[in-house]
Amino acid sequence: MENINDPVWVVAEQTGGDLRTISLQLVGKARQLADQLGTPLEVVLLGKNSNLNSDLLIASGADTVFTGDFAELAFYQPDLYTEMIVSLAKNRKPGIMLMGSTDIGRELAPLVAARLQTGLTAHCIDLVIAGNKILEQKIPAYGGLITITCPQKRPQMATVAKGVFQKPELDRNRTGTTISLDLPDDLPERIRTIEIIREEPEGIPLESASIVVAGGVGACDAEGWHKISALAKTLKAALGATRPAVDAGWTELESMIGQSGKMVSPDLYIGAGLSGEQQHMVGITNAKIMVAVNNDAGSPVFEQVDYGVVDDCREFIPVLIDKIKQYQKGA
Repeated sequence: MENINDPVWVVAEQTGGDLRTISLQLVGKARQLADQLGTPLEVVLLGKNSNLNSDLLIASGADTVFTGDFAELAFYQPDLYTEMIVSLAKNRKPGIMLMGSTDIGRELAPLVAARLQTGLTAHCIDLVIAGNKILEQKIPAYGGLITITCPQKRPQMATVAKGVFQKPELDRNRTGTTISLDLPDDLPERIRTIEIIREEPEGIPLESASIVVAGGVGACDAEGWHKISALAKTLKAALGATRPAVDAGWTELESMIGQSGKMVSPDLYIGAGLSGEQQHMVGITNAKIMVAVNNDAGSPVFEQVDYGVVDDCREFIPVLIDKIKQYQKGA
């Protein structure tokens, strides 16, 4: 086991030259972990023009930023990223390594973990330093939370979804070190990314929405789901869903909130026709006000929200929409 002075690491990501929000959120949390352990925080950022984001990462809490600013890294290259991160990790020996639970992170993290022969916990919703200096990695499972630790191997690796942690306050007076990495002499050629085509999401992104309206199987059918969707549009809110609503074909997988979906931190959350199963509710973090509409007064969702309405969401929502529109006209 490595000693506790080994650095905490974040493997950051950028898109089109801009740092991804999840990376800044991870740096904020990693700063807290590093301070608790008395270790430095190091960030690895690969990609063309990555040097331009070094100051932002330092202002967010990084002590050292390792960048790979090469044209060959204009697009994510799984083999090359793995080779560079593993090589650097063997030299720096991080005690903790965090990545975003993104399309890239979900592929890259297990590749790196396998090469370093260490453990990996995916889709964590909290990270805590235990009294014995071990990282407790908390994930939703079995209707609750379970804690996973990796006491024998290093680094302790975890992926975290966007929205679980808050972005740190920037301190432009912080100082740090930026170190440019070298490309390997023999570039891995097994897989190469030639082009990335991104689809712009429709509507308001769930992760950044201040108001979220989520629907469940209580919508009963496509017509009922349309009413929930109409409420979201009326409130200019993001539309979320539970797994059963997605499985029913009423909405897309991208709208799913929860253990296997997205994390949201809205000012206002409205759940319509859902029971409050932990697999969904775990995806709602730091919501300021939570409201539920369900026709079953005994539904567990009412134990988890601030306000509850016992009614059929298909009957209640049209009335609510009318009242909102009246208020909007008066305003």
